Amino acid sequence: MDPLLLGATVAVVTILVLFSGVSVANGLLIVAAGFLLIFDGFRSLELMPEIFFGKLDNFALLSIPMFIIMGASIASTRAGADLYEALDRWLTRVPGGLVISNLGACALFAAMSGSSPATCAAIGKMGIPEMRKRGYPEGVAAGSIAAGGTLGILIPPSVTMIVYGIATETSIGRLFLAGVVPGLILVGLFMAWSIYSTWRYGSAETLMRSGVYSLREKLSILPRVLPFLGIILGVLIAMYGGYATPSETAAVGALLCLAVAIVIYRLWNLQALWVVLRDSTRESVMILFIIAAAGVFSYMLSSLFITQSIAEWIGTLDVNRWVLMFCINIFLLVAGFFLPPVAVILMSAPILLPIVTAAGFDPYWFAVVLTINMEIGLISPPVGLNLYVINGIAPDIPLKTILVGSMPYVLCMILAIVILCLFPGLATDLPDLILGPAV
Repeated sequence: MDPLLLGATVAVVTILVLFSGVSVANGLLIVAAGFLLIFDGFRSLELMPEIFFGKLDNFALLSIPMFIIMGASIASTRAGADLYEALDRWLTRVPGGLVISNLGACALFAAMSGSSPATCAAIGKMGIPEMRKRGYPEGVAAGSIAAGGTLGILIPPSVTMIVYGIATETSIGRLFLAGVVPGLILVGLFMAWSIYSTWRYGSAETLMRSGVYSLREKLSILPRVLPFLGIILGVLIAMYGGYATPSETAAVGALLCLAVAIVIYRLWNLQALWVVLRDSTRESVMILFIIAAAGVFSYMLSSLFITQSIAEWIGTLDVNRWVLMFCINIFLLVAGFFLPPVAVILMSAPILLPIVTAAGFDPYWFAVVLTINMEIGLISPPVGLNLYVINGIAPDIPLKTILVGSMPYVLCMILAIVILCLFPGLATDLPDLILGPAV
């Protein structure tokens, strides 16, 4: 069979298997084993266990469970509520200070936890009721939190970036730095739209309405927030200063976050600690299982010459490289609508990266563009995980209202991709400045 036709067949079968309700990892293994058995015979299956476990034989993978424990220990406490309250007290005099506080809290909590659903839940539980009480439109209240939660996979430390780095064999530290400025740009765009839509569909009085807090009240909340922020800052300094590897800094960060959660938030109950470790283990195993299964799936694509044929075919296309990038973005958007970010990255990045680099695009810039596409999928139907999280914490707001309120933020993300296309240095200059030019 022609490799391109075979590739199309594999794509259709993979989509059907994943849509059947099978888990992503099991679905990838089933498809890989099936096609290897049909086209290479039984002997090809003998290599599957070696490839499966060989994909997990990577020291960098240790950073994934460590960062997940780091985020879980934060998410299991009142850190999100305290962070939101601290920003609200300090920004109370700023027009639109409440919605800015919510988005700022989302950005900071996302940086601490690295989890989009956890960010939505932690900040949304306090932020949405408070915004509605002060007269902000429901669409702004729900949409801003849903969109703010997506920042968890872009702002470092990001598990998604770690997965991309492992899948493409690129520097994780450089990937983290590449996401900083685009993440701040997204926060700024979200804030600008939230303030405008509140003024347009709410009232100017809503933006100016604020509480009054004394300096003592503003300072009293800081001791509960600054330790976590200090840990994040310390992790990033250790990593980028060359003092430790990402895995080592993640391990120290996880230990310190657990210690702070125990000391400040009295998380010394064994049952509470067990929940943190249990949930972290489940999420880590799920991600690692997908990584290993994706390794077998990639081997199948390469063994049947599907990957090479697709890359060669695209290379023969006489199209402008930006047309090519537009087509890749459409593919990523559609894939993100149905699959989780980790699965999309593991399945597509090894195939797309050689094509992207051959067209003259920077791999770290592309990582940011890919991640923003995955963010769009988190607040877009039919899956849209963050939409359902918001609906769960604010069930009296119709899902349609949440969806409509989220759509302008999708446009903000698309605008951010356009800005990155026009000014790619926004993603590449900071890594080059701190770590030197990529080799």
